[in-house]
Amino acid sequence: MSLNQLRNPSSGDGASERLTAEQEKSMARSIRRAEQTAREAVAGIQEADVILMRRPDRAERTRAGAVDRLEEAVKIVQKVARNDAELRVYARQAAGAWAEAENLRWRLAMSGRRIAHGEARKLAGPFMDEEDLVQEGYIGLLRAAKRFDPDRGIRFSTYARWWVRAQMTRAIDHTGRPVRLPGCAVEQTRNLRKAMKRFESVGEEYTTADLAQEVGIDKERAELLLSQGNTISLEQPVDDGPRPRPLDRFLSDDEAPQPDSEAIQAQELNRMDDAFHALLTERQRFVLTRRYGLDDGEFRTLSEVGKEMGLSRERVRQIEREALTRLRDQSGIRGPVAMGGGRLGARA
Repeated sequence: MSLNQLRNPSSGDGASERLTAEQEKSMARSIRRAEQTAREAVAGIQEADVILMRRPDRAERTRAGAVDRLEEAVKIVQKVARNDAELRVYARQAAGAWAEAENLRWRLAMSGRRIAHGEARKLAGPFMDEEDLVQEGYIGLLRAAKRFDPDRGIRFSTYARWWVRAQMTRAIDHTGRPVRLPGCAVEQTRNLRKAMKRFESVGEEYTTADLAQEVGIDKERAELLLSQGNTISLEQPVDDGPRPRPLDRFLSDDEAPQPDSEAIQAQELNRMDDAFHALLTERQRFVLTRRYGLDDGEFRTLSEVGKEMGLSRERVRQIEREALTRLRDQSGIRGPVAMGGGRLGARA
């Protein structure tokens, strides 16, 4: 899809279509038939078969991944056909079917333009303006159109709304903030601010604990999320008596050794090491060791640990939570202790 079409979707055919549920299903099925035609046209051609039959990684084991491989196969057949007259008829057939699928996919996506504009109005703010968010929304619509299954009994407009919102919140996270936040944190921050507006609209006083309860998170996380984006200069004068001084004069030297802290930390490390082996199962020890780099100082994501263990990301998260809870509740350790270059529980 061209960049000009994304910037000016009204220039494309069917840009302002409003489709019924049956029309959405019919168009989606036509897209699949066109893709199947393109696939049959390139099937049996060695260069295309290598692409279509290669073992995809986990991220590509989706309908969208299959569509991307088909597009790659059509392009390689067109390239090979330039020097092979026998393949040109197949290349033309595949290219025609693929162009038809792309056109229908664009029409299906743009039938949901109102969703992109509606979500952009809700999410526009100091981080990204409405016009930029609308462009991200169109990308989300195209992602939805590539994945939409007409046989699942759900409207495209309903399915696409999630993709539009996900694309917009991802864009806000990546480009709209001085500090990058995970997608879930962006959503929680927005919900906290909505809760603040609700309390203020009825003239009711509230605390951070009230906001956290409203959103369904703990108070500490709410305080952290609400503090993001509120930055001040270290050179800003602080009103401390008759001679205001810049804030950086009040900051302690974090690099200076603290004898008391080091002694307490060493004691807590010894206690944690004992608890680590006494309280945790082998699987729990492995998860914490790999997640927080206790053996090599290298942090790993839930997905990376899951691949090593042959478990899902969510299962690894559960094991990690169980292990940390057991350490906290049964070891008598007073708080998070630095281990392996990081702090347990410091990275979600």
